[in-house]
Amino acid sequence: MIGNISAEFLVIRKRASTWILVGLFVLLAVLFGYLFPYFVEGDSGAPGAGDPLADLLPGGMVGTTLSGFPFFGGAIVLILGVLTLGSDYGYGTLKTLFTQRPGRLQVLGAKLAAVGVVLWAFVLLDFAAAAICSGLIAARENAPANWPDPWLLVKALAAAWFILAVWATLGVLLGVLTRGTALGIGIGILYGLAIEGLFSAFFNQSDLLRPLIEGFVRANGYSLVAPLGVTEAATRDNGPGSFSGPYVSGEQAALVLGAYLVAFVGVSAWLLRRRDVA
Repeated sequence: MIGNISAEFLVIRKRASTWILVGLFVLLAVLFGYLFPYFVEGDSGAPGAGDPLADLLPGGMVGTTLSGFPFFGGAIVLILGVLTLGSDYGYGTLKTLFTQRPGRLQVLGAKLAAVGVVLWAFVLLDFAAAAICSGLIAARENAPANWPDPWLLVKALAAAWFILAVWATLGVLLGVLTRGTALGIGIGILYGLAIEGLFSAFFNQSDLLRPLIEGFVRANGYSLVAPLGVTEAATRDNGPGSFSGPYVSGEQAALVLGAYLVAFVGVSAWLLRRRDVA
């Protein structure tokens, strides 16, 4: 199994699309998390309590960075998940894999493990870029660089990876379901924008439909990171990813996301084992 994981990790690492997605993720996080807010809010005066630039300083780095994971980050790693398995259908490599010693579930498990490792590149590089940006802003504004507590940072990294893992396994499921990449990516992006985005905004205007939002991946993602410093202003003014509630408890969010993760992996395994490859 270790050899299978190493082989799948090599495949993902050698794909140019993987690092394009990582670079795109970090670029969007820097632009929408730091550069655009900094120049829109203004770059004069010393930030402090009540100042809109306070979230851009090192003390607000965790909340600012995490606000991009439940929606924008999720949509990007969903593409990674689709490519991880869907491309093997397109290239016809699954037939070769399944005629060798590893079983179908072993192949799937190795691919999922490799994706899980690569997701740490998304998380760590994003937080590293955020640390650089917040440090530069603090230096330019002559503001104190009060870095977040290490334990808070550890929890933030774990929550960010967990959210991305749920979206990535959804992408893997779409890759297996559609047996390709183009349709799977299209359905995934449509789901993220229409169902998770537009539908939740519409449901939030109705007292009858509002409770349905609590079952969405994005809503539980934002609820999971809310206790870690993500402010409502950061999620409400987040463009297509804007979210104004309702929020659930962190424990409920973790359970719901965990259930989604298990369901996506379980259905993917069932489909991969029961259906023909071609």
